[in-house]
Amino acid sequence: MAKFELKLPKMGESVAEATITSWLKEVGDTIEADEPVLEIATDKVDSEVPSEVDGKLVEILFEADDVVEVGQTIAIIETEGDVAQEEDLDIDLEENETDEDSQADAEEVELHAAAAEAAVETAKETVGSSDYSDSDRFYSPLVKNIAKEENISLEELETVKGTGKDGRVTKDDILAYVEDRGSKSKPSTANNTTSKSDHLEPAFKNQENVVTSGEDEIIEMSRMGKMISKHMIDSVQTSAHVQSFIEVDVTNIWNWRSKHKEAFQKKEGEKLTFTPIFMEAVAKAIRDFPLINISVDGDKVIKKKNINLGMAAALPDGNLIVPVIKNADRLNLVGMAKAVNDLANRARQNKLKPDDIQGGTYTVTNVGTFGSIMGTPIINQPQVGILALGAIRKMPAVIETPEGDFIGIRYKMILSHSYDHRVVNGALGGQFVQRVAQYLEGFDKNREI
Repeated sequence: MAKFELKLPKMGESVAEATITSWLKEVGDTIEADEPVLEIATDKVDSEVPSEVDGKLVEILFEADDVVEVGQTIAIIETEGDVAQEEDLDIDLEENETDEDSQADAEEVELHAAAAEAAVETAKETVGSSDYSDSDRFYSPLVKNIAKEENISLEELETVKGTGKDGRVTKDDILAYVEDRGSKSKPSTANNTTSKSDHLEPAFKNQENVVTSGEDEIIEMSRMGKMISKHMIDSVQTSAHVQSFIEVDVTNIWNWRSKHKEAFQKKEGEKLTFTPIFMEAVAKAIRDFPLINISVDGDKVIKKKNINLGMAAALPDGNLIVPVIKNADRLNLVGMAKAVNDLANRARQNKLKPDDIQGGTYTVTNVGTFGSIMGTPIINQPQVGILALGAIRKMPAVIETPEGDFIGIRYKMILSHSYDHRVVNGALGGQFVQRVAQYLEGFDKNREI
């Protein structure tokens, strides 16, 4: 029998830690390779951590609500045979080192140890008791962070009753304490005492109390819902939103897709929706107007090298998430269709990874999915523009011909472009969405798949 250390996997370059939201397996359970063991959450997305081996779960090292760093061992799985891990490989390599190499390594280890000890002492002197390390009671990183944000001292934290294992203070315990603490210490309007609302996230500041009756149902916002709420309010407070609208004739696209969708699926094994065609046009237009593909950092503009298109997608719980098609301008229609379908499917199955939703430089959202003919979407920070695709409808239109004008039935839609007027003026914002329309209306109806 051997023991395998299940570690928190790397989830993207900018993701250093995650919060364990729930364990899907218990100690003693048999686990198969690739079977989900626990669910985690980052500040970007929720996902599952699968087992890398077959075996039995014999030890769980962290509980729900604990914050774990990437690379930390989170559970021990007992396997039938020997399982090689990175540490084993390191040991094998070390056996082949010379005595001089070993001596050098030993000296380097001592230097690192001394530096680490010095860093710890410096941190203690700097932080003092604010890290709650003087307590004999265990507090998870999440509980400590909440206490620190709410200016709860160690002495006060020690009085919080814990409902977790061995009396541990859980996230729910500290949040309930904070709420009760705030209601008991509301200041009068006659003094200038700081209220609890001053310590809350911006999304929930200055919010009027809502009167409820016994017949009303109170629904707690999900973690994702709270993140979206804060993100949207922050965006409105950051960017000067303006919109440009343009009507587009997509009859050629409608007819071409109707003609080729079955052959496309048979040949490529992918469904051909309108989305990859629209994404292709947006990527081309961004290449023509690269100052749409920017972000703002104080009084500086960051011009992005890569065109990474965000694609708003619905989650099973009704929330939206924006997975990103990296280097979208380098994909042909087949590649774009594969990328769109893959991200949409994994979003529906809650299988997106944190890296899948990072690095977007411009976003497209399809408000026409539920029949809306146009929308005024909120910019996905730190981007400066977002395009809403309205519903495609049959519309009477004036058709110009050499023989004269006549009324015909055409497939039309409205594009709504929201952009940040701090850095994108009306001319650029209007020209960009006009170019997208031109690419769509100029779609080659004789194009081969």
